[in-house]
Amino acid sequence: MKKTLMISISIILFFCTAKAQLNEFALTDEWIQKIEKLAPAKAEIQPVKNHKVLVFSLFTGYDHWVVPHTDAVMKVLAEKTAAFEVEFSKDIYQFEKKNLRKYDAVVLNNNCSEGTRRDLLLDVLDKDTSLTDDQRKNKAAELEANLIDFVKKGGGLMVIHGAIVMQNNSMPFSEMVGGSFDYHPVQQEITLELCEPDHPLVKAFGGKSLVHTDEPYLFNKAYTQKNFRPLLYMDTSKLTKTTKEIDEKIKYVSWIKKFGKGRVFYVSPSHNAQSFEDTRLLKFYLDGAQYVLGDLKCDDSPAEF
Repeated sequence: MKKTLMISISIILFFCTAKAQLNEFALTDEWIQKIEKLAPAKAEIQPVKNHKVLVFSLFTGYDHWVVPHTDAVMKVLAEKTAAFEVEFSKDIYQFEKKNLRKYDAVVLNNNCSEGTRRDLLLDVLDKDTSLTDDQRKNKAAELEANLIDFVKKGGGLMVIHGAIVMQNNSMPFSEMVGGSFDYHPVQQEITLELCEPDHPLVKAFGGKSLVHTDEPYLFNKAYTQKNFRPLLYMDTSKLTKTTKEIDEKIKYVSWIKKFGKGRVFYVSPSHNAQSFEDTRLLKFYLDGAQYVLGDLKCDDSPAEF
């Protein structure tokens, strides 16, 4: 009887999980037009200067199907509101100091790295046969340091979903971003709550939670310091198919933080392009971009936990 009950529960969980999976689809003009209609008509804050933003969309590890859709979202937000200009690249040499000087902020779009090493820069440089092993390692470290220095000296950084994995084993990168990727349970419907309903960076949600299908990301390394202002959280007791014991009931999935003179916005939603069909999430992304660019002023001091 007990065995039959366990099998029945497993079947129910399987179908619940399967139901939560959203269909993947190619980026189309029709979808972009839909996003153009849903996107905010204007920015929350009128910029006092022209901003140039680099959207970096290279991945060497897991291929998030939403990468081109996220690029399209950033382009729509930029062009419809004129809050900033965007330039897209998959070239790691954009992280040379002379190139980073051209931008006011960098957006990292789902830049998952390979295997257990978790170093996207080294993944790319490994393919350069003109370099020695030491030269590859030194160059990877240099490019990472350039990005960290760019933010520390006043640049903005927006890190989207899987981009937190880009340099996942690097503590300096983790401390800049606010954490590193640990793992995620299966994709499922998640309810995200507002940490501070009156905070300007969650104004987009109108005081209501965001319910969508996503990968519930969990974090480690610098995340344990919680040196950030949390924006969205999930109740981990409601998650299914967890493969590790989760040490806290409340886990944050989006936050902002100061890093030196710069500003960082981490946003885990979303793994699926369908989530962008919620006008609130589009505005959340726009407001986050305006925060890292320094236009949208708000309290970004670490919260008291």
